[in-house]
Amino acid sequence: MLTLKLITEQTEHVVRGLEKKHFNGAREAIENVLTIDKRRREAQQQLDKTKQEAKQMAAKIGQLMKQGMREEAVKIKAEVAAFKQKDKELQELMDHAEEELTTLLCQIPNIPYDEVPEGFGAEDNHVVKSNLKECAENDTVGNWDVNPSLGIENPLPHWELAKKYNLIDFDLGVKITGAGFPVYIGKGARLQRALINFFLDEARASGYTEIMPPAVVNAASGYGTGQLPDKEGQMYHCEVDDFYLIPTAEVPVTNIYRDVILDEAQLPIKNCAYTECFRREAGSYGKDVRGLNRLHEFSKIEIVRIDKPEHSKESHKEMLEHVEGLLKKLELPYRILLLCGGDQSFTSAICYDFEVYSEAQGRWLEVSSVSNFDTYQANRLKCRYRNQETKKPELCHTLNGSALALPRIVAALLENNQTPEGIRIPKALQPYTGFDMID
Repeated sequence: MLTLKLITEQTEHVVRGLEKKHFNGAREAIENVLTIDKRRREAQQQLDKTKQEAKQMAAKIGQLMKQGMREEAVKIKAEVAAFKQKDKELQELMDHAEEELTTLLCQIPNIPYDEVPEGFGAEDNHVVKSNLKECAENDTVGNWDVNPSLGIENPLPHWELAKKYNLIDFDLGVKITGAGFPVYIGKGARLQRALINFFLDEARASGYTEIMPPAVVNAASGYGTGQLPDKEGQMYHCEVDDFYLIPTAEVPVTNIYRDVILDEAQLPIKNCAYTECFRREAGSYGKDVRGLNRLHEFSKIEIVRIDKPEHSKESHKEMLEHVEGLLKKLELPYRILLLCGGDQSFTSAICYDFEVYSEAQGRWLEVSSVSNFDTYQANRLKCRYRNQETKKPELCHTLNGSALALPRIVAALLENNQTPEGIRIPKALQPYTGFDMID
């Protein structure tokens, strides 16, 4: 959540940032925060004052008793008792204001960095890079123009390819669980496992420590990274135990550092994790949910960093380069988008999306979001580091990204590598699959 220091000292900057994210009632929300905080601080000042006065009066009682002035001492005791009752009332006022303040702050999103463009939705995102020109020059897949093209007639979508080559059974998934829970079979299952191992090996080679976290978290973890209360309706909830199935490994891995003060020398911390991810995807429909396009359960490798504020932008850049390197090795046509304010997540300060081209569907599919959250998550998590110079704890910056999410990568691999002889496997992946062609 936003810090009170930022809201108090840079009020107009915060309001403008919230307006860039199209957060309704931005100014009213910030004014409410300032009003409640003022009430809390005034109660604190009054409480400190009464405690000091009560302390002085208590010392006076002892002196009076020594001097045999019992009657005067009894009167002061009564006054001290009144002070204690007032202290109790002030403490209750403070506690209520603190609770009200925290609730309000959790409902206010992060503010975007200045370089984040204005905009309302996906149509306003900025394409900052693409490899279409490289693909055309290298002719790695087929014939290319403004958009990728395989140069073959009537390319099949991945759900038909999956059926043709017996790779994925969507109907069986419906039988066992429901829509959005596919069953991978034979070379389809091996391709999944190959991608998981490939992505993990690449992450470890880039200096990330592999973590194997739980796929179920408590509510505190959901609040720590900002999934709760913002995305409560999108998470699967185990009501009896009040646990949540994770929508991404970001949640358990980042929460490792909840209520932790790190040594500055430990930063940046670089972790990666493979997990199954679960999302209800309420309200999804149409072509966006065909095949692997949008699932309720899917595999994903996540990279997470904890860093110092002055180094987090460099960390973000390195993460972007890591994800781009994966797509290059998979020989996929990709583009990188800087998301506009209106299309950013609740918690991010800046986010880049990676998209791969779906040949048969004729559209781009998001396969990764790489975000810097600044201090927003760290403030909720109380994730801090001890500054070596000042010796004081300061908030960390948190960052994460998909590296990568499997379903749409599989969709693009199947569609973009189909040939009359079968589906070609990229060279970088062949040592992991054990085969170079699906036929």
